[in-house]
Amino acid sequence: MFHKSIIATALIAVPGLVAAQDGPFTLGDLPYPKDALAPVISADTMELHHDKHHQAYVTNLNKAMADGDAPEGTSLEDLVANAGIYPDAIRNNAGGHWNHTFFWESMAPEGERGEMSSDLADAITAAFGSEEEFRTAFEDAGAGQFGSGWVWLIVNEGDELEITSTPNQDNPLMDVAETPGTPLLGNDVWEHAYYLTYNNRRPDYLGAWWDVVDWSEVSDRYNAAMAE
Repeated sequence: MFHKSIIATALIAVPGLVAAQDGPFTLGDLPYPKDALAPVISADTMELHHDKHHQAYVTNLNKAMADGDAPEGTSLEDLVANAGIYPDAIRNNAGGHWNHTFFWESMAPEGERGEMSSDLADAITAAFGSEEEFRTAFEDAGAGQFGSGWVWLIVNEGDELEITSTPNQDNPLMDVAETPGTPLLGNDVWEHAYYLTYNNRRPDYLGAWWDVVDWSEVSDRYNAAMAE
């Protein structure tokens, strides 16, 4: 079963990002200060990534909507779910806006990161053998994504956990996804997400990133997906 309704939950989890759901689209504030995830993600990287790159997706999405590339008033959820019927300007920028919103909400400052639930831990062990083996497989998939893209932990159509990757700003909710499913966790492996700190060492970034993941948020997404 494909749980598309989780997208709404992911988007409204942070009050500042509620307005991202309906056009004209806006860039919400980060749910924490720009330096809150340092040293894993530096303040300079967060400023570039959020204020410049994410803003560009929002700006270009609004322009594409104004140009008539998708019907006025179409929600972000629908733009993403039906990406295959729209021009690339919608697919790429709607995906970029959704993916980054999801990404910011997947992380939290020290002291605010929850623990992985027992249900999610059991599912990870069943799917991958152990949490360590899951992390290794996730990092390998992220490192192996050619060029720019994302690596994801999803609940697939068989209600099982699976690791997948997507190019550019695609995600597993899209009708064009090679491996469809409900995203629980996603890491951005575009160079702008890590280059200022890690240069071209993407594996180092992937390995360090676990230290800022908010497992309580990921666990809540898992519970919501399995409840559908």
